[in-house]
This record gives sequence, C-alpha cells and structure tokens, in this order.
Amino acid sequence: MSTVPQSQHAEPAGEAARRRTFAVISHPDAGKSTLTEALALHARVISEAGAVHGKAGRRGVVSDWLDMERARGISITSAALQFEYDDCVINLLDTPGHADFSEDTYRVLAAVDSAVMLLDAAKGLEPQTLKLFDVCRHRDIPVITFINKWDRPGREALRLCDEISERIGLRPMPLTWPVGEAGHFHGVLDRESGEFVGYERTEGGAHLAREHRLTAEEAASAVGEEWERAVEESELLTESGGDLDTEAFRAAVATPVLFGSAVRNFGVGRLLDLLVRLAPQPAARPDKRGEPRPLDAPFSAFVFKVQTGMDPAHRDRVAFARVCSGVFERGMVATHAATGKPFATKYAQHMFGQQRDTVETAYPGDVVGLVNASALGVGDTLYEGKPAVEFPGIPSFAPEHFAVARTSDPGRAKQFRRGVEQLAQEGVIQVLHSETRGEGAPVLAAVGPMQFDVVTHRMESEFRAPIKLERLPYQVVRLVGDQNQRGVLRTHNSEVLERRDGVTLAVFTDNIALRSLMRLNPELDLRHLVADAD
Repeated sequence: MSTVPQSQHAEPAGEAARRRTFAVISHPDAGKSTLTEALALHARVISEAGAVHGKAGRRGVVSDWLDMERARGISITSAALQFEYDDCVINLLDTPGHADFSEDTYRVLAAVDSAVMLLDAAKGLEPQTLKLFDVCRHRDIPVITFINKWDRPGREALRLCDEISERIGLRPMPLTWPVGEAGHFHGVLDRESGEFVGYERTEGGAHLAREHRLTAEEAASAVGEEWERAVEESELLTESGGDLDTEAFRAAVATPVLFGSAVRNFGVGRLLDLLVRLAPQPAARPDKRGEPRPLDAPFSAFVFKVQTGMDPAHRDRVAFARVCSGVFERGMVATHAATGKPFATKYAQHMFGQQRDTVETAYPGDVVGLVNASALGVGDTLYEGKPAVEFPGIPSFAPEHFAVARTSDPGRAKQFRRGVEQLAQEGVIQVLHSETRGEGAPVLAAVGPMQFDVVTHRMESEFRAPIKLERLPYQVVRLVGDQNQRGVLRTHNSEVLERRDGVTLAVFTDNIALRSLMRLNPELDLRHLVADAD
C-alpha cells in the first residue's frame, strides 16, 4: 500500500535522503501489529485502525492477512507499508511476532536502516525481544524504544529504563515521561519542551486520539502530585545522562524512549515525528566484496522475503526486494546475479497485507514486491548495467525441529512436490532429503514447531495436497565438512541429510549423541550452522 507520488526523474541520492526504512520488533502480544496500523492511521493512510481479533469495537488488523493469523491473533507473515509523512517517505516493514518465525524476522532486519523496539509496560524485555535485539546489535541497527500499554497496569517507568540499560546495554534517553503510573495514565511530560501532553480517548481507539498541551504551571494546577513526581523523575534522568544524544543513537549505543498506548493511539504521532527527525536514511550498502555500492550507481536490489498465496485467486509468488542503489522502473530488465540471466519486472507492487498498489518507480530504501518472481530466492541480487554486483546472502538459523512429510493422497503427489518446493523457496521451512527415505518423504526442518502448523495448513489450503507429519527425535544439527565421513555419521542416534542447495547436514538426537560420536571418531569434520548463508 502506498500513498507516495512517483517521480520518473528524481536523483537517487536525493530521494534516498527522504526515506526512512524501519521494522518493528517485539515479543508476541506486545502490540506490534496494532502499532503498525496506529502509525498508518496517524499518517492518514487508513481511516480506521484495527486490532488483533477485532476486540474492543475495533475491526481486525489489515496487516495480518493469513487466516491463521486472524484465528490465532499473531503475526506470521511479513507486511510492507509505504506512505508519505512530513515530506519523508516511510517504509515500514512489519515482521512475524511469534518466536517460531525468528528466521523470517531476521531476514526483514537485513532490509532496514533502523528499528522500533516495542515493550509491554507490564513485562518489559521478553525473550523474543532480546533475541531480535541481538540481531539489531549484530547489524549495528539504531533502535527507538516505544513502551506500550501504559493505559494498563504495569511496572514503574524508572524500573523499565533500568532494565533496558542493564539487560541490553543501551542507554535509555526518554523523550517523553509518563504522568501517572501504568494503568492511571494522564498523559506525558514532553522532556524537550517541558509541557504536559494529554490525550482524549476515542471509542475503541479506532480513530486518532486528540491531544492537548499545557504549560508546566497549568499542568501542576490540573494534575497535581503526579505531575510534580514526573518532573522530579525527569530531572533525575537529566542528571544521570538520560537526555537525547543523537550521535549515541546513530551509533546504536543509546535508545530514545517514548511512552504510550498503541491501541489508544497515545504517543504514536510522536513516534512518527521521531522517526522522521532521527532515524537514519539509506546509505551505501556493502557488496559481497565489502565495497559500498553508491546510492547513485545503477539500479541494484536484494531479495529478503518470498511469499506466495497472498492473492488466493491468482496463487502468485511475490519476492520482496529492497532497493539499494539507482532507480527502479517498472518494466525494466535487470540481471539476476545468481544465474546471470535477465529478469523482467513487468509486475511490481507495494503491498500491505492483501492490499496492493502498482509501483512505477522506486528509490534506495524502498521495498518492491515483484510478482510471479519464480526465479528469485531469498538473498538473491538484482542489478542493472555493468560491472556485475552481488550483495551478501542472508544467514539462516540452525533448525531445532524435524519431521518427515508424506502426502495423505497419493493422487496429489505432483501438487505435494510442488508445494514443498515452493514453501522451501519462500523460507517457510527448510527441506532436507535422505538417501534412505526417498524423494517422496522429504524431511522438514524448522526453527520453531509452529512452522510445521503453517506448512500443514498451507499445503492443504493452497496446494490441495494434505500432508502427514512424522516427528523425528533430532534436536542438534551440524554441517558435514568431509563427504567421505557420511558413513560414520549414520547411527541409531544420527542421520545424514542433504539440503536443497547441496549442503550435507548431520542431525543428532541430542548433544550427548554428538559428543559420543565425536569421542569415538575425533577426526570428524562437523561445523556449526551459525550465520550460515542460504
């Protein structure tokens, strides 16, 4: 979905300076999808915001389009939303919230320049948030923190800031400070202006919340003790180095902090303003050789996400590509770096859930959905002109769950093979093959068990090829460095499997089985799959 007017002749570097490309990261149920739509509401991209399950008089969120997402109230797929705000172009990449889909979120984070870390006021830093923040730290991605659900009971604001500092090593720099404890939210102290910002509730939070401002003197009279307490705590923050330091934020060692409620649309507008003001614009991206690709170089982009089934009526396959340099123009013929073959871009769209708009032109930082892109896979590079360019592949997580897949209907064997291959290309699941099991019984490997639920559901609903899964006992996987050692690796506690890209893997029931085999065969060349590029 896009509200951005397209220009055929703008300079790439100038247009890149207007872009802000970011993702929202959070633990499940922190309110990520709700925040995504609240941001769209504030930018007036949509007229009414939704909420997961459509609770409290609100309709369901647009970004969660897969029926499993609507049924379970979680985000599984990724969405990309583009809109114009305050003379900037915002590219918001929504991500799966469930821990079982960390790998997909990792891919999305490869395509952004900053992130919004969403925390539940009652729970603070949760396991999935910590895992995703580690990815941001690894990539030096600057992070803005939004402490959500302040309209509900929760922890003390100072305690939450201490947790950010102590657990992830970021120096918190609150730009707003809550007036009233969590669950008794009057508004916030704007620490830069010294004013009180109050909000008026709207029915179900489906529409923009009106805000009003008071001077410090007016707030002291209207709010009383809670205002005085907020002022005192703000002064403590200043003394402890909690004021805004833009360079520290850009260096990813400090995080601006905002307090609010996405479901009530409190504080969301301030978050948008902060993104425009502080979030970094796209910069030259290093290629595989480590050389930065200038923004004004000919067109180049890399694929970070592949998704099918977004339009059930057409069963199309969409590759989401982040533009890194030059100008993308619909209809241009680019080169597919992996094969050297031409790739036509006749069908290019902006997408948000199941809503689509044709894109004619895109610039560095933009995300384009390339439709019917059957030749493209995750991590692939597209480029125009010479010399050739290729960006680094996107690392994948080591799987921890394994299952043999078989078709429930032998008459649908062809659809079964096509469906498994397609889901593997999307990165929904990793597909492994065994010499002993045969092609009709591939081994599916997943980071989290819910990936199996998605595969089962999509195989039946999209490919009309219902499957049966037989869980395998393996929990540990290693890359086989020496092909001559395959025979030794086949035991009653281990198995050798071939990945679809030709890589050989050994899987073990547990670490004890791995260590025992290594003790008996110290010459074994087995390697971790950490940061293993597809």
